[in-house]
Amino acid sequence: MARRIVDISTTLKAGIASDPKGTEPQITYIDHQQSVGQLTGFFPGLTKEQLPAGEGWAVEQLVVSTHNGTHLDAPYHFHSTMDGGKRALTIDEVPLEWCFGPGVKLDFRHLPDGHVVSAEEVEAELARIGHEIQPGDIVVVNTSAGAKYGQDDYLASGCGMGREATLYLTSRGVRVTGTDAWSWDAPFIHTAKRYGETNDASLIWEGHRAGMEIGYCHIEKLGNLDQLPATGYMIACFPFKIEKASAGFTRAVAIFEE
Repeated sequence: MARRIVDISTTLKAGIASDPKGTEPQITYIDHQQSVGQLTGFFPGLTKEQLPAGEGWAVEQLVVSTHNGTHLDAPYHFHSTMDGGKRALTIDEVPLEWCFGPGVKLDFRHLPDGHVVSAEEVEAELARIGHEIQPGDIVVVNTSAGAKYGQDDYLASGCGMGREATLYLTSRGVRVTGTDAWSWDAPFIHTAKRYGETNDASLIWEGHRAGMEIGYCHIEKLGNLDQLPATGYMIACFPFKIEKASAGFTRAVAIFEE
């Protein structure tokens, strides 16, 4: 049996519209010439001429948030409590068993930007693809934002998952979800308009806040979800282990056994 792996992560890249202004990642590239002094400094007397082709090493310096790039949000990111009042798990405490499971893709690319997906819409999409949610499924949402990563309208694009839609999944044993949008929730620019019209603060971050009732994680800024079928593969999304953190970077992949 052959194994095929599809990368469903985006590339961490500076200088693109991947995050709100002021929170984008910064990457300083140090090449083989710029680093010569770093290398020779470890070995007194060593000269550039003694190095192969006069080269040192390549290294990068990053200024990043744990929420830049494709990352897994811990329940602690959503609120200080989960499961009805228990202390929320940080990323270094998330069970690894949550991070490897059968993948299920919900295709909501047709929904308008800012739309808040309901439990009924999740149920209808599951009926369309012929899948019944099982505990341990990793459910990812393909939105219109996936095709716009890095473009100026990325942050405003795609639908979001509402509180009831999220609880529909987590009440059935889903502990990891994911989206190719900037946020699991609808883009803030659309939520802000609804809040301005209603003054209803419960609309803000409602999908995230569902973790207060049932603890779960989600992956944000996924990529290549258009390459996935609805089911028939495993998803792995093990997070980088950062002490007491709200998120960790992940190289999320879909694994097909063919």
